[in-house]
Amino acid sequence: MATTANSPADRISAALRIRFGTDFPIKPDQPGLEELARMADHRSVRRYRPDPVDPALFRLLCACALSAPTKSDLQQADIIHVADPARRQRIIAHLPDMAWIADAPLFLVFCGNNRRIRHIGEWRGKPFANEHLDHFMNAAVDAGIAMMNFISAAEAAGLGTCPISAIRNAVDTVSSELGLPEGVFPVAGLCVGYPASAGHVSPRLPLEVTVHTDRYDEARLRENVDAYDRRRHANHPYGKQRRTGRFGTAQFYGWSEDKARQYAEPERADFGDYIRRQGFSLK
Repeated sequence: MATTANSPADRISAALRIRFGTDFPIKPDQPGLEELARMADHRSVRRYRPDPVDPALFRLLCACALSAPTKSDLQQADIIHVADPARRQRIIAHLPDMAWIADAPLFLVFCGNNRRIRHIGEWRGKPFANEHLDHFMNAAVDAGIAMMNFISAAEAAGLGTCPISAIRNAVDTVSSELGLPEGVFPVAGLCVGYPASAGHVSPRLPLEVTVHTDRYDEARLRENVDAYDRRRHANHPYGKQRRTGRFGTAQFYGWSEDKARQYAEPERADFGDYIRRQGFSLK
């Protein structure tokens, strides 16, 4: 069975060649090719058409998102739709350089929720005996998985999305604006809308760096990261360098230089204090 121009198998091959810099043999009769093609070709979308998202479609996408796996069936993820333009603007005011949040037809915040299970314990007369770091992680992971399910469902419906972790830069403002009670915390925002431009496939580290067999292996980590820097630069170079006032202008500016500069300064250092104020000891 031969592939045809722009077949799912061809789209997967083209996207993964950009993503990982190598060829992936794709069987044309592989089940699930349409879904695999969507996943391989995933792009963050930051420019949207003004078309609204139908409320019935939004409700369907939420249902698909919350059909995701959840730790021990605890169901510790919530979705908040920031529908009030004034409320959205007050949040955006704390997130510079992210104009696409204002332009997106939908702006959502995915939250971890440990509050419900605590209420349920009280209602059923049972103690909550899991006051430690893992129960925070469970809620955060539930919210992250639900958001990825939403992204997959939205892309299947022809929408584009862009996750916004930067809401945690203004976590007190976001928490106040959304009325988050103790036990509930924001994990990430998500812009949703019909794409006004295609965006681009972001190159990723090679699988030799991120996929391991039996035991963690970083024997060739630096070599692989250096090669990735060069491949990414050739495919999609950075438009500007980060924090040149402190670090100067690099002759070659790759992914690793950008990330080293990003994490050379504190970011969200107050988030742990916020989470503790929300009732998580993180012991």
